[in-house]
Amino acid sequence: MVDTVAAVAAVLLLTAVTMATRIGGVWIMSYVEITPRIEAFLKYMAVSVLISIVVPTTIAAAPRIWIAVAAAAVVAAVTRSALSAMLVGAALPAAVKNLGI
Repeated sequence: MVDTVAAVAAVLLLTAVTMATRIGGVWIMSYVEITPRIEAFLKYMAVSVLISIVVPTTIAAAPRIWIAVAAAAVVAAVTRSALSAMLVGAALPAAVKNLGI
């Protein structure tokens, strides 16, 4: 019972912290003048965070994952479609694994 209460309390606390950071970020940015430089930073910040997560994970993964990430990058660059890149990035390693390669 205590574990359940602790787990629920942890989830509620993490929810409150997440909401506070999201609302706080919007509130703080309401006081910032959006210059072209800040706009460029905000535009590419999400990409840099994604890359900082994907690259170390890819390096530590199996070669089929390396191929999938490379293929997804190529698809993203060619089609300019994140959805297409995600589909290729998920389908390719699954297909390779099912083929036993």
